[in-house]
Amino acid sequence: MARLLKWLLWAALAAVLLLAATVFALHRWVGTDDFRQRVEREASAALGVPVVLGSIAVSVWPLPAVAFEGLTVQSKPPVTLERLEVRPQWQALLQGQLRVSTLIVRKAVLPQQGIDAILLALQKKPAATAVPAAKASAAAKPAEAVPATDDLAWLPRRTVLDDVTWVSAKGMSTALEGEARLAPDGLPDSASLRLIRGNLQGLSAQLTREPRAAGQASTDDQWALRVDVGGGKIEGKLGMQRGAGKAGRELVLQGKLETRDVEVSALTAPARPLSGLLEASTTLDARAATTQALVEALQTQTSFTVRNATLHGIDLAKAVKTVGLSRGGQTQLQTLAGHVGTQGRAVQLSNLVASSGALSASGNVAVSPSKALSGQISVNLSGDSKLGSAIGGAVGIPLVVGGTLEAPEVTLSRAALLGAAIGTALMPGVGTGAGAKLGGKVNEELKKLFGK
Repeated sequence: MARLLKWLLWAALAAVLLLAATVFALHRWVGTDDFRQRVEREASAALGVPVVLGSIAVSVWPLPAVAFEGLTVQSKPPVTLERLEVRPQWQALLQGQLRVSTLIVRKAVLPQQGIDAILLALQKKPAATAVPAAKASAAAKPAEAVPATDDLAWLPRRTVLDDVTWVSAKGMSTALEGEARLAPDGLPDSASLRLIRGNLQGLSAQLTREPRAAGQASTDDQWALRVDVGGGKIEGKLGMQRGAGKAGRELVLQGKLETRDVEVSALTAPARPLSGLLEASTTLDARAATTQALVEALQTQTSFTVRNATLHGIDLAKAVKTVGLSRGGQTQLQTLAGHVGTQGRAVQLSNLVASSGALSASGNVAVSPSKALSGQISVNLSGDSKLGSAIGGAVGIPLVVGGTLEAPEVTLSRAALLGAAIGTALMPGVGTGAGAKLGGKVNEELKKLFGK
């Protein structure tokens, strides 16, 4: 028995020494310039953009992994990663399949323009010869048998982001750290995110997948979402259904969110078109064949109220008083309420109602994907206020909204300007507001008459 244990001990020691020698040899081979240059060539050919690597290393502690140091994708501008660590799924690797268990990204800078350049280069690449064969094989199977999440099988089961900076097309930077875990079906099991620098600094978010209720279909999934931002919180449920469309490939995303006591300016920083405490109820809906298309197809409907609101960059009372273009200044409001609808990056504000002691306003405003403003609001100034008395109690003065979110502006409509000029000539001071209102009314009636 003692002899058997002795032989087992020697066999185990030999195995450990062999493994150590193998790891040492692998580490030395992977660390050579020859191997690094080969990886650079393969990565450059795969992406269609030159790739430069500082070094490659193999580590065995705490878990076996391959680490890429000083990685630069030479797009314009370049994408840089100080360290990219990949840990494979060993069970899949032993079966001849490369699946990533954990992906760790440290101190990376990801410019949006650089990412777009890489995606454009990938689109221009000719398809590999193996791809048509794979597609033909998949086409031979019934469409219903292919789950909607097959596209996500290549994603790592766990992703860790450590000080990753995203640079928008306009050059604004946001640094974040977070972690996400995927379930075997490729959908998020849990995710956490914290913004440590730049836009929305201090925001934290948690996403948790909820267990399926008894009798719930296996294609229906729900997540609980909580976002802490601007001194308040956004909470709600997100749900996704798979296989609801033709051939069982459509994805349907739906959700309901409640916003409470969030400072509006924290959501729009560094721009500050509006400040105040936001309360809102939001429903969202998207239908698409792929997860990427869901974002583009997303539509939201929100009813909101902002308490103690301040419009920055616009002085509505001054715009009425001067009967002309108004830029700069601010408008204090006790409440601001309305409805916001979004589709993709386009925003439509409707049923806007604002009020303060001497001023009230209502109207509709659209925000384009480029953040340009367009619309019209009607401003009322009470006759018993100082300014209202000075212009004869302006009621329903139509103002055209223009400019951008960063630099909004309001002007009287052309018809209102003409009416104001006539009113001022007939009754200086008192006739200005009445004339502007009359000009707006005449313009409305002419539109009705000609069906425009």
